[in-house]
Amino acid sequence: MNICVFLSAADLADRYTGPARDFARLLGKGGHTLVWGGSDSGLMKVVADGVQEAGGRLVGVSVDFLSAKARPGVDDMVIAPNLAERKRLLLEKADAVVIMVGGTGTLDEATEILELKKHGRTEKPVVLLNTAGFYDGLREQFRRMEEEGFLPRPLAELVYFAEEPTAALAYLEESLGER
Repeated sequence: MNICVFLSAADLADRYTGPARDFARLLGKGGHTLVWGGSDSGLMKVVADGVQEAGGRLVGVSVDFLSAKARPGVDDMVIAPNLAERKRLLLEKADAVVIMVGGTGTLDEATEILELKKHGRTEKPVVLLNTAGFYDGLREQFRRMEEEGFLPRPLAELVYFAEEPTAALAYLEESLGER
């Protein structure tokens, strides 16, 4: 599987990096390919290191203004001219998407894939990895959107909330295995 992971490039506390490293090792050991923003810093580096060390492949999609932070020595690296093209390429190269902890860029990427799913433009499975309860507030907001009629599809069809890495990967493998 080519698994796109949206996540932060910031240096974060171990409560976030530990589970991210665990997920990365699971990806690599499973023979999967990480498709990610291509950065060699922060949480993006942690995940890329874990996948690579466990034998997985790395496919990066960076963007012009961040290309100096792009990770060297990957299986494939593309430099997009802008963020919109970066998102398009990330999703094009992926069979599934995992949303990890992150800031506004991660939230932008997450809402893009969910909007595409909402309108039936993709059926790729999407997992929101809710490490240390980071996305509890967002899950509550999504539930409110569903309850008040803002989502034309059930929330469960748009995104699966996983509390830990093993559940996230199991959901993806099950979802794609049924296709």
